[in-house]
Amino acid sequence: MKVAVIDLGTNTCNLLIAEFIKPGYRIVHQSKLLVRLGDNKIKNNLLSKEAISRAYYALAEKKKIIEKYHVQKVCVFATSAIRDAGNKIEFLEKVSNKTGWIVKVVSGEKEADLIFKGVLLALEEFKNPSVILDIGGGSNELIMAHKLEMLWKESQPTGMARVITQFALSNPLKPAEMIILHNFFEARHKAAFEQCIKHNVKNLVGCSGAFDTIADIIDQVNPGEKPRKKQEIRMEDFWKVYKTLTESTKKQRLKMKGMDMVRVDLIVPAVVFIGQFIKETGISKIIQTDFALREGVLYELLKSPGYVSLS
Repeated sequence: MKVAVIDLGTNTCNLLIAEFIKPGYRIVHQSKLLVRLGDNKIKNNLLSKEAISRAYYALAEKKKIIEKYHVQKVCVFATSAIRDAGNKIEFLEKVSNKTGWIVKVVSGEKEADLIFKGVLLALEEFKNPSVILDIGGGSNELIMAHKLEMLWKESQPTGMARVITQFALSNPLKPAEMIILHNFFEARHKAAFEQCIKHNVKNLVGCSGAFDTIADIIDQVNPGEKPRKKQEIRMEDFWKVYKTLTESTKKQRLKMKGMDMVRVDLIVPAVVFIGQFIKETGISKIIQTDFALREGVLYELLKSPGYVSLS
């Protein structure tokens, strides 16, 4: 059986197609399109007409790919930008009419659950107490895990699309703006910092966009060119990228090898948050993985074929 998982996120529409081959799976296609559901209207918790049009186009393109692969099951998920949008019902009804798909809007808690399962699919177990960090456009998810268990989780509406619409950041970032960002993340993710310190967590597992871009810049490869189930990001390499990005202009970032155009503006506050998190918690090791929400859906399907719980 082939299954397609679409993650309709705040920045991008991501598609994964996998074939189940007992007792496991094989990923046969991955792609993404920019939708920017989190444009300037996100500060008002609305989907703009332009964002809706981009989403319709992206889903139509993904449907063509899905039909080409003769997929038997399609699972479509929406996260922060849509779950918080005041005009989401009209949008979801139109998506259903246009595609025949029912879009499942997941809560922040469920999003964290799926991210945990996706990372577990990649790493198989957390040998040491670890914290998973998924930096999104609309929300950030932090999950503490050890062995096969999730010990703690949070989802906060502090994604980078929300940050750049709330704060008019300069290029390059000014010292005063760095302080503003630090205060913002400290206030909203204080519990996560405290949990990591309390449990002496030293391992950070970074998944999704920002960490993918950091790894691509370090490896000097084009975005999406190098799939990574798991790869260590050396701390010295992270701090080099941190310095380069936080001191860069947008024009300079546009020319960087490995820079995903989706994240040209979002990557700066993202690395500020990661750097702050490392310093405040004493993290000493970073593991990057491509696996996150979509792979978490695969995990659930593998455990319960044909059924995905969204309670």
